[in-house]
Amino acid sequence: MIIAENLSKTYLVEKKKANLLSTLKHFFNREFVNIKAVQNINLSISKGEIVGFLGANGAGKTTLIKMLCGLLHPTSGDIRVDEYTPKKLNPKFLKKISLVLGQKQQLIWDLPAFDSLRVNAAIYDLSDSEMNKSINQLSQMLELEDELYYPVRKLSLGQRMKLELMASLLHKPDFLFLDEPTLGLDINAQESVRNFLKKYNQETGATILLTSHYMADIKALCKRVILLNKGKIFYDGKLEKIINKFEHEIIILLKINSEFLIEDLKKFGKLISTDNKLVKLKVFKNDLSKILNSLFSKYDIQDLQIIDTPIDLLIGEILKKGNI
Repeated sequence: MIIAENLSKTYLVEKKKANLLSTLKHFFNREFVNIKAVQNINLSISKGEIVGFLGANGAGKTTLIKMLCGLLHPTSGDIRVDEYTPKKLNPKFLKKISLVLGQKQQLIWDLPAFDSLRVNAAIYDLSDSEMNKSINQLSQMLELEDELYYPVRKLSLGQRMKLELMASLLHKPDFLFLDEPTLGLDINAQESVRNFLKKYNQETGATILLTSHYMADIKALCKRVILLNKGKIFYDGKLEKIINKFEHEIIILLKINSEFLIEDLKKFGKLISTDNKLVKLKVFKNDLSKILNSLFSKYDIQDLQIIDTPIDLLIGEILKKGNI
């Protein structure tokens, strides 16, 4: 179980204006401000749960994840992960967890991935038989074969991400912390990673905490989500409640060659943006067919894309309403 009580993290950050005079003043008399990244967080996560952390950039998601795994020390408050205090970095605790950062890698760039896996196995005191058994199981689940023996720099981003997961799970951790695990991956690679995480959770009972800007990740994996806003928990509950309230809307991305008036476009739905001839509209799903027929009959449309409401816009709508 993971328990956090009154958890806060404040950063002391230097502040300076971008001009020569301010630089000279800053050299002799530096100005600092306190940035409250996480404020008075209280949460409890049971063993085997998959919990998604949502929030706009700067909401405190990554800071919270790093505190839960001991990479950052909280300014105040208390954390218990399976009866361990993360910041103490107890070796027994470190063997129970794993952290995957979508924007950082642990694999050695110029060596085959298998060599990096051997290094990880040695770090976690795995015998050769334990290592080989774990690699065989994970490579089957992740559909990796020859990729283990190619230099990491020769692999695609999706292949590297799968191998990063394998390296992080080699010691079979009980707690898996994922920060943007599908960042930059194509649709097929994202789907593959999601399926793997779901299967891994079912087979091992591992607790998985993840952040993502892709709503598809959250919908595929999480029944429970925690929405952060300015370092505070805004919502902690079922994802279904958010989806039922906001998933009836969809985004239409249009490239219109003919002339158009902004006021006319607003009649079709909520106008999000217009950039030259590129128009973004939010409309109700039930009205989609009727709206598209009207748009094609009225305008010369060169390109059309229909996408689910991006997670940042969804969060913005929730915060604007003030409740769920």
